[in-house]
Amino acid sequence: MKFRPSSNVHSELRSDDTLLQFSNVNAKWNLGKSEETLKNITVRVRRGQLLAVIGPVGAGKSSLLQSVLGELATTAGHLDVRGKVSYACQEPWLFSGSVRQNITFGAPLNRKRYDEVVKACALLPDFAQLPFGDLTIIGERGSSLSGGQRARVNLARAVYREADIYLLDDPLSAVDTHVGKHLFEECMVKFLAGKTRVLVTHQVQYLSEVSHIAILENGEVKAQGTFKELVNSDTDLAKILHLEEEDEEGDENGEFEIVDNKFLRMRRRLSRQRLKNIPFQSSASLASRASRRSRTSSIQSMEGEQEVKGKDESRVGHIEVTSRGKVKGSMLLAYLLSGANALGVAVTAAMFLAAQAAGSGVDYFVGFWTNQEELRALGAVNGSQVSDGRLPLTTTNNFVYIYSAIIGFLLLVTLVRTVAYFWICSRCSQALHDLMFNNVIRATMLFFNTNPSGRILNRFSKDLGSIDEALPKTLLDAAQCVLYYLGYIFVAVSVKWILIVPVVILFVVFYLTRIIYLSSAKNIKRLEGMTRSPIFTYLNATIQGLSTIRAFSAQNLVKAEFDNHQNLNTGAYHMLIFTVVSFGSILDLLSAGFITVVIFSFVVLEKFAAASGGDVGLAITQCLAMTAVVQVAIRQSAEVASQLLGVERVLEYANLPLEDDTHKSKGVVPNRDWPSQGCLVLKDVWLRYSPVGPPVLKGLNFSIKSTEKVGIVGRTGAGKSSLISALFRMAYMEGVVELDGVDTASMQLELLRSKISIIPQDPVLFSGTLRKNLDPFEEYRDDQLWAALEDVELRDVAAGAEGLQMRVADAGSNFSVGQRQLICLARAILRDNKLLVLDEATANVDPQTDALIQKTIRSKFAHCTVLTVAHRLNTIMDSDRVLVMDDGRPTEFDHPHLLIQKRGIFYSLVQQTGQQMADSLARIAREVYIHPDVM
Repeated sequence: MKFRPSSNVHSELRSDDTLLQFSNVNAKWNLGKSEETLKNITVRVRRGQLLAVIGPVGAGKSSLLQSVLGELATTAGHLDVRGKVSYACQEPWLFSGSVRQNITFGAPLNRKRYDEVVKACALLPDFAQLPFGDLTIIGERGSSLSGGQRARVNLARAVYREADIYLLDDPLSAVDTHVGKHLFEECMVKFLAGKTRVLVTHQVQYLSEVSHIAILENGEVKAQGTFKELVNSDTDLAKILHLEEEDEEGDENGEFEIVDNKFLRMRRRLSRQRLKNIPFQSSASLASRASRRSRTSSIQSMEGEQEVKGKDESRVGHIEVTSRGKVKGSMLLAYLLSGANALGVAVTAAMFLAAQAAGSGVDYFVGFWTNQEELRALGAVNGSQVSDGRLPLTTTNNFVYIYSAIIGFLLLVTLVRTVAYFWICSRCSQALHDLMFNNVIRATMLFFNTNPSGRILNRFSKDLGSIDEALPKTLLDAAQCVLYYLGYIFVAVSVKWILIVPVVILFVVFYLTRIIYLSSAKNIKRLEGMTRSPIFTYLNATIQGLSTIRAFSAQNLVKAEFDNHQNLNTGAYHMLIFTVVSFGSILDLLSAGFITVVIFSFVVLEKFAAASGGDVGLAITQCLAMTAVVQVAIRQSAEVASQLLGVERVLEYANLPLEDDTHKSKGVVPNRDWPSQGCLVLKDVWLRYSPVGPPVLKGLNFSIKSTEKVGIVGRTGAGKSSLISALFRMAYMEGVVELDGVDTASMQLELLRSKISIIPQDPVLFSGTLRKNLDPFEEYRDDQLWAALEDVELRDVAAGAEGLQMRVADAGSNFSVGQRQLICLARAILRDNKLLVLDEATANVDPQTDALIQKTIRSKFAHCTVLTVAHRLNTIMDSDRVLVMDDGRPTEFDHPHLLIQKRGIFYSLVQQTGQQMADSLARIAREVYIHPDVM
């Protein structure tokens, strides 16, 4: 394979069976800093071995894999890689395409291997649920798939590739326990048997089945060896996984300890330990990693796929709908009125007319002045005073004064008109941006699920850019040219009335030509805008998926797909240019014919309408100017019509269907301390993600008491996350959700959502400072912020010179996933709401961070109602009750011990974890049920 960053990475063949070897490797993300990300790493992995890499948050586990891929530069030592490498990133990276395309990723379809991979990755039941099986378009960010499904598709892509070394970055965290067991046994152990595998994992229950274990901490290998060697050694793993029975005693905090199962003991032991010195990663460390979020692309597989006939919401939703036909005049009016009222627009238009009247008056006065000077000269020769009958002769000085006055008036009106016009345009741009932005952020989730980010960015960048920069100038040119044209007509016809005939003919021909041109140009302009959106989406996805793309040597595939998108857009753009050039050539020919007619009219029709030399010169100059101006006017008016498409596209987003309370005023405003109890009641709740879509929640009826801790479990697609959506009113809901007796549908969304804290599965951080991420509305004091960081043991991370002003990179990429999760927890601690929701918050973190989060929740949220959506059953076995979801319905809701006794769905979920784990989970549930005050 090919590695770019470091000359210390080698891929030459070795004489033994070692495929991957670190020899005293040091590596860092930022070569300009002294701090090393990996320090003195020495690990050897032989052919067919399964290496498990474990460690706390920020230990360098993902960085270890990135160094193998060549994304992390080595600064010392040698890293030897032998053979082809395949890679599954920590947070699934999916692109817009079918599931099959995401798995094959440009490789030829090997049906036998493909079927085996799909089976090993437990995707067959999911394909049966999808409307078109593996040919279903999953859309941007894999929006039509659950988190577990995205993780398995991401894993299947890595496994489908024929490789010698498989790098698997924590693929088991986002799936249910029984699915994780299937993936480990059927995929990683059996299907990849004989291959070299490096598995970063937090699922320590599988460590006894791997070939080799490496424990990382602070970028160093603290210990390594086989499971048995580490258990028998004096290492942390030995303490955690000690196999001997221990006395069942409460610790200093009075927590009950279950010691029968080594893995359960590890979790509960860690829950009583404090994490020390969580390392901070540089911003460059993870910025280049594509594994931090699910992103999308429009990468297409090179394989030939059968097209699925028929319509599907997941397919249709990704087609950009565009208007057809003429751009209505109302678009121009809507544009102008967005920045000023009708009176302001009318006054500005009047100043345009006054400026043109003054300009035409200057031309007319110069012609009149010329005639008067001719008469004066003739009178001087004849010795008499001659007049043309229009005005008496006056002195030259008077003509100069009058001319200067007209010019001064013209300059003044033009200045005021121009300033007023651009002031209105700037307000129009700001108003349209604010209107679109405010509507987009209040749009329904269906809008974001069916519109790629590139399409939205296109509206905010290209369309608004055109409105900001091009449209004001083009509209000004068009308006001025039209007025110039009318002024020239008036002056020319006043000199020779017969010119009205060719002028009218010219206008009619030009107008008909404009109609023909616009009928094509506007649709081509729309096409150009539509073909530009996928480029934004594609570039965004490519940047986020760089490490995966390079790991699969898919650069040529990506380049070819980018060329396809660029060619489509360039073809439409060139077509638009050719249309404009052709239109201009036709106007030139028509103008030349018109000038010819005007000149000959003075020769042929001289006897019918004699004119003085000044009048002839004035008429010809006006007609020459008229032909030039009318071309510009026609072109610019056509360009205005094209650029008004940007206004049309912006107004489309300004009229999006909004979330259901945006039309209300203040709604119900409960007491200031609401909710004070955290009591939750659901009455006949139905939920849909689209108005015409099938219900994903079906008739939910249950209640949760104040301060109750409730776990929510269920198989993939059971409706766990949909229940959270119902609480936050994120979709189309029917029924009643009451929080402390108040119907949440009767209040503003902003108020409702501010009263519910959530720690999501994918932690969300924004670029800015640590302070802004913890306290975006500046509601808390510094000591409160530091206390929250202390509670989640991140104080040391912000203990540098910058403190709370420490920079947070885009999407928090300079923090590890676990650190981002802890920052979200600190944010929830600050809010101190009575209802806390954890949506699989510990799915992607190591056991230490999981334990810290659980401990913090028990201590800081003891007075709150807590809902926990979980894959790891051991995180909810000490809950007061467990809600089991199945097919959008609550099938079981009781204490976990009682649910196990009923031998229903929850019992089957517990049994799928394996007999030893199931027995330990049952013991925990029983002990908590018998001694609830001990926990």
